[in-house]
Amino acid sequence: MNRDKNLPLTETVYYVLLALTEPSYGYAIMQKVEELSEGEVRLAAGTMYGAIENLLKKKLIMAMPGDDSRRKIYVITDYGKEVLYADYMRMRKMLSATRKTALEVLKKDEY
Repeated sequence: MNRDKNLPLTETVYYVLLALTEPSYGYAIMQKVEELSEGEVRLAAGTMYGAIENLLKKKLIMAMPGDDSRRKIYVITDYGKEVLYADYMRMRKMLSATRKTALEVLKKDEY
């Protein structure tokens, strides 16, 4: 599969994939995303489940059997890990270029 066709990830998708490096279910994913983003990203249930459906279709995550039939457990796939890592590396390059080129200018500008 071509991982680059899934890049760049949206902020929501990035955090959901990051949260699913450990198996989890819906509400716990929402809490983990908020924790990982230090409160910057708060997912509504509809947004989160829409993202889950999309990630399942793209085979970035998979559903696992759980102990409780009322809860679906999800986890990132190996392909999902590849895509997450590729987006991480893409962002590292952007940060490096910013650091080398414009960080001093950006710190001085008033926004």
